[in-house]
Amino acid sequence: MTTSIIVDTQRTVTPLWPVPQERRVVTVLFADIVGSTALVDRLDPEDVRALQQAYFDTVAGVLHRWQGVVEKYIGDAVMALFGARHSDGFDAYRAVRAGLEIQAALDRRPMVGDIRLRVRVGVATGEVVVDLGNVVTGGHGVASGAVITAAARLQEYAAPGGVALCAATARATAGLITQRQLTPVPVAGRVPPVPLWHAVGPVRPGADRHDGPLIGRRRELATIRDQLGGAIRDRAPRWISLVGPTGSGRSRLLHELTRGLTTVDGTPVRWCVAACQPYPDQVLAPVAHLLRNLAGIRHSDGPAAVHDRLVAALTPLFPPTRVATAVPALQRMLTTPDGSAAALAGAAICREVLLRLAAHRPLIVAVDDLDRAAPAVSRFLHALFRAATERALPLAVLTVHQPQWADTRPGPARRVTIGPLATVQSGRLLRHLLTRAGQPVALVDRLLPLVGGRPGHSTAYVTSLVDGADPAALVLPEAVRRAVGAEVDHLDGERRAVLMAAGTLGGIICGAAVDRALGWTPGRSASALRGLVAAGMLRPHRVDGYAFAAPALRQVAAERLPRALRAVFASRTADTPRLDTVDAHTGEPADRAEAVGAGVVDAATAQVVRLDAVRSRAGLAALAPVSRPGATGPVRHRPVRTPRMATAPAAPNRQTHRSPGSGRLRVVVSAGDVPPTPAASTAASRRNAAAHWPPEVARSRAAISARPAVPGSARRGALVGVGETPPLRVTPGTPSPRWSDALAACA
Repeated sequence: MTTSIIVDTQRTVTPLWPVPQERRVVTVLFADIVGSTALVDRLDPEDVRALQQAYFDTVAGVLHRWQGVVEKYIGDAVMALFGARHSDGFDAYRAVRAGLEIQAALDRRPMVGDIRLRVRVGVATGEVVVDLGNVVTGGHGVASGAVITAAARLQEYAAPGGVALCAATARATAGLITQRQLTPVPVAGRVPPVPLWHAVGPVRPGADRHDGPLIGRRRELATIRDQLGGAIRDRAPRWISLVGPTGSGRSRLLHELTRGLTTVDGTPVRWCVAACQPYPDQVLAPVAHLLRNLAGIRHSDGPAAVHDRLVAALTPLFPPTRVATAVPALQRMLTTPDGSAAALAGAAICREVLLRLAAHRPLIVAVDDLDRAAPAVSRFLHALFRAATERALPLAVLTVHQPQWADTRPGPARRVTIGPLATVQSGRLLRHLLTRAGQPVALVDRLLPLVGGRPGHSTAYVTSLVDGADPAALVLPEAVRRAVGAEVDHLDGERRAVLMAAGTLGGIICGAAVDRALGWTPGRSASALRGLVAAGMLRPHRVDGYAFAAPALRQVAAERLPRALRAVFASRTADTPRLDTVDAHTGEPADRAEAVGAGVVDAATAQVVRLDAVRSRAGLAALAPVSRPGATGPVRHRPVRTPRMATAPAAPNRQTHRSPGSGRLRVVVSAGDVPPTPAASTAASRRNAAAHWPPEVARSRAAISARPAVPGSARRGALVGVGETPPLRVTPGTPSPRWSDALAACA
């Protein structure tokens, strides 16, 4: 077998985005030869040299094939990083597969003479700081963090020829790698002993379980069913793409379709479904999966059983002579579904089998996670679709993939995008998951703002609770962090920078604030923000503002930045007017006009009051707006958008005549800020009007300030800025200033 080794000959001079370092969760592989000292002592130096070259070539070839970066060689030890620059969410899986393949490759290859090397491999996963410009083979000092030492310590406890895993790596590869837990081992400087797992081998792919009720998605189901039914009724093949990010419930929706759509106008429909595993061993493995599916072949079947099942499946479709020649070719493809000529010939026969099946009975071919498959699978599906179109067969192709995948659908294909669940639907799903897991249903209120309408995130949070997570301080589950990190890494440099800078801003994202954080010229981030909306990571909010599509996206994007850079971004945007607040119940941003009208206060001092807890008329009066002395206009009420309100208990004010039980609401722009004195506010207002605000905004602010003040209202109902915004004085019957207009001017 010929091994191709890719060597990085040039060091990256310009980083992929404007920040040279990132905090990232990576997987570190550390491999060391067993008994190297005794081996070297009995060999001639020239033989040692030849042995090292053969050993390093073998190990480096395997690491590069699994997209690992060799950071350093330490004597006869090798350290490699997975996910240092780009992550696909399967960094730990690739590292473990590389460790297993290194052992197999060294077993097959004699080094010098009859010498066979045995190595120990340790694989650990954790957070590091990565120098993005030096992520190349031989880039010494690329990453810094405790996980590097942990990987070196783990390999000391691995058996010769074995691969030892830390707890985080074991969790990241659960269901993908067969593991065996060992006795915890003592590690210097760590108490108690460290848990240890031994990797056995990759898990054979199996079907995912979907035993819970489907909540929501009725519109998507109806759309896809209509498209599939039309293809079968009209005998006009259609290609439907089901698109959504990880955790959106794509596979669950596919399962519901295969279970529910069994007939069209009384005609039975046959499904042929394949799932693409991450990094399949062979490029045509999904095609082999389709063949096993339609012929009813199990992985445990021997050669004779496979032969009999293929004959039974092909006999109604082909003449006997054709069956006799097709079955051996299909058997070869099932045994070795690689890109060889024999495997491609078997794939062509499989395609003809599918076409003839569709001629006898309507057929739907579905491929889940197509973005994981090799290009050969896409070519197979395109050839199948073209042939079915030419023959006018009742056949449909349904592909499931992520939105950032390079779409290779044919022109007339229909794209169905899966959005987040509605708040009510997410609540129902969380209640179901918590009940089934034996957790308190009251936790729905804490989890609802965190899951962002993604069913996969809901499942991950509930699973973390079952595993012992603290309900009072819920942290982002590792599975969610991996999936969201992979979404971020699919972005190009500029959009990635904008997303990370936006993650440090609270509430609604303003383009001007992003430009100031990154030190860019005004307006430069506009196209990147629109691109993030198209990628499904941001959503438009009000006029020209944006909000994160999922709370986990904001957290992962912000935590990628080193502490020093976060401080720089914060200082650059400290004097930027905040035109937004955050809803106390949902965690989603609400515009400032609604905050003024509804009385939403600063998140740091807000007191959450459930409306269903207010039982008396006096309690309702406590939430009502307060009439100011001298006000003659009617009190304007705004409808409450959520079943909660955020209120703050106001200190008694001797200058205000208030009825018992009444409450006064105050809006504060930034958490922890102290309202400025009137003199400081006036001075700051003049500076802003002269230097920072656009002319039209400055004129509107000057007009507001020139209005006659309402007695006693200088410190009531005032909008307090970051040491620069004067109190707003609102006259009776005069509309409040439109903060959406100010947001538009800012962006």
